[in-house]
Amino acid sequence: MPTVVVATGNPGKLKEMQAYLQDLDWTLELKPSAIEVEETGQTFLENARLKASQVAIATQQWAIADDSGLAVDALNGEPGLYSARYGKTDRDRIERLLRTLGNHPNRQAQFICAIALAQPDGHIVLETEGICPGTILTSPQGSGGFGYDPIFYVPTLGKTFAEMMPAQKEQISHRGVAFEQIMPQLRSLRLT
Repeated sequence: MPTVVVATGNPGKLKEMQAYLQDLDWTLELKPSAIEVEETGQTFLENARLKASQVAIATQQWAIADDSGLAVDALNGEPGLYSARYGKTDRDRIERLLRTLGNHPNRQAQFICAIALAQPDGHIVLETEGICPGTILTSPQGSGGFGYDPIFYVPTLGKTFAEMMPAQKEQISHRGVAFEQIMPQLRSLRLT
């Protein structure tokens, strides 16, 4: 079975990737902690490419990376690339977002997930971007999920991410959409 390095030091992210990629006969492993990749891209896709490419070159193995976040229309795409750093805790991030958005009538937002796969020489062979549109509520609803899930409402389902069962969220989320788009190519790829 081919080994693919997941360009993250987060064991939770590795577990999540394993769930999405379970149909493939890949062995997934975390990137070595000594490898640090500076996310200098201007988009989620640029950051995913950077992480996959640099980790592939450093390990001389196939590498897969993702980059994701929340973009709010009325805030010109904020928090965007800084979604994870918009506050110290999930609660801080939610409170800051709700405070910044205030009573703005446009509550449209989208979660975005970019995925890139690099071969051992760093060349990106596959990439995609998944988007889940929604709106930002004025106060949190639901107790599941993490991050912005309690305020991200999906009108087509009438629920926030935090109110969904994990399987339902996995299917319709930005990450679920991105993996659904890229899986046919991943299945036909021969890793050597």
